[in-house]
Amino acid sequence: MNRRDFIVASGVLAAGLLIPCGPAWANKSETKIEAPDSAAKGSEITVKLTVTHNANSAFHYTEWLWVQVNGKEVARWDFGKEKPEAATFTREIKVKVDGDLEIRAKASCNMHGSANEPVLKVTAK
Repeated sequence: MNRRDFIVASGVLAAGLLIPCGPAWANKSETKIEAPDSAAKGSEITVKLTVTHNANSAFHYTEWLWVQVNGKEVARWDFGKEKPEAATFTREIKVKVDGDLEIRAKASCNMHGSANEPVLKVTAK
C-alpha cells in the first residue's frame, strides 16, 4: 500500500468510527421554565429560565434565548461570540399577571439547534 492509499484508508476508517458517535456528541440547548402555577390578578411573578447545554466554548455554545408571554416576546438574550457565562445558566424576568398566562421559552445551540420549547401556564386568581 502506498502512502496516499494509506492516508485515504485511515481517513475512511476514522470517519467510520466517528460518524456513529455524532449524535451522542451533538447537544442541543434545553430550556426549563419555573414560575408559580397560579398568582393573584394584578400581582407580579418571577419567571426563572434555566438553559442546559453540554458545551460552552468559543465554537459551540447557546446562541440565543427568548421568552414569550401569551404569544408576545417579552425578553431575548443574543449571546453570539459573547457566549453565556456557563454551559448551564439562568435568567429571570418579572411578569405582571393581568390574566391567565402562557409562558413559552426557547434556547438554541449555534451548531445543533433547540432540544425543546417548553410551555408553562399560570392561572390568574
